Amino acid sequence: MSSKINQVQQWLNTNQLDVAYFSDFHSISYLTGFESDPIERILALVVFAQDDPIIFAPALEVEAVKSTGWQFPVYGYQDHENGWQILANHIKENTNHLTHWAIESEQLTLARAELIKSALPEIKFEGDLTEIIQNMRLHKSDDEIKKMHLAGDDADLAFEAGFAALQTGTTELSVAASLEFETKKRGIPGMSFETLVQFGAHAADPHGATGLTELKKGDMALFDLGTIHDGYVSDATRTVAFGNVSDHQRDVYQVVLEAQLAAQSQVKPGMTASELDGIARDVITKAGYGEYFVHRLGHGLGSSVHEFPQIMGGNDLVLEPGMAFSIEPGIYIPGDMGVRIEDSIVLTESGADSFTHLSKDLRIID
Repeated sequence: MSSKINQVQQWLNTNQLDVAYFSDFHSISYLTGFESDPIERILALVVFAQDDPIIFAPALEVEAVKSTGWQFPVYGYQDHENGWQILANHIKENTNHLTHWAIESEQLTLARAELIKSALPEIKFEGDLTEIIQNMRLHKSDDEIKKMHLAGDDADLAFEAGFAALQTGTTELSVAASLEFETKKRGIPGMSFETLVQFGAHAADPHGATGLTELKKGDMALFDLGTIHDGYVSDATRTVAFGNVSDHQRDVYQVVLEAQLAAQSQVKPGMTASELDGIARDVITKAGYGEYFVHRLGHGLGSSVHEFPQIMGGNDLVLEPGMAFSIEPGIYIPGDMGVRIEDSIVLTESGADSFTHLSKDLRIID
């Protein structure tokens, strides 16, 4: 049995629980190596404290589960069948201890929880798996770090493809499409999230979507992207100038760059997440742009783009070697411009080891 499954079983026994029910496909991928988003269908990893675990999946995924090397029972169901009752029957077949359950409370919907209980009325939801899975994923192994470095290398290539697509009159969507097409042509199977491209004042919306804004001379162009390598992700942001750059644009860019470099160069084990956020935030605030830095400094990443921990004010989590997270300060001035610069790093004994290496100096593209 894998060490990860063993850790879950040990946690169950320590907490006097019988069953761990995982329904987040990211958690299932992390624990088993099988990766698939079931969308509306049922996909579950059921870990028993005393017995071998099982995977329950749509019938069309059963062979894919087996191909990963999963050594324990895997069961499927057809779309027209009552999947919850079939799942309940298989659980009863595999264990005599099923009363006390732990679930991913932040992921399992109330509707699905009620469907499980209707099929297994004797069970009680008494534990939350959120903390254990967060802590297991918090420290990356050497193999995980290697995969994230390779994903970072791919992200650097993706940026260059995006920069090459910039021309007067092109739209954000057109540039994103070109970037992703060229990335796939290089054999990179997919992006880790929907590529974000924003021009000019549109970049002042930090969670805006790539759209039909057209590029014109004098615009800043923001690219936020990531790729997937063997189940592990990259996430980085670069902002470049298209054509001439005003003194105002250059000033905003340099402030963000100073903040990003300060945080990335000063991060070290023993520092809290809040202290790291403060390093970058102080730079931006002292430059007079504090009100325009409207989000946390960063977030964890690994087998998914957003993981524990959150790098933000008020979070006193002590940063330790092996933790991987983004460092992404930004300034967003409504109606004017937006700049964000981001690298994702793994923390080592000596500081930050970045997964991406593309220059962060202001790049002017003619």
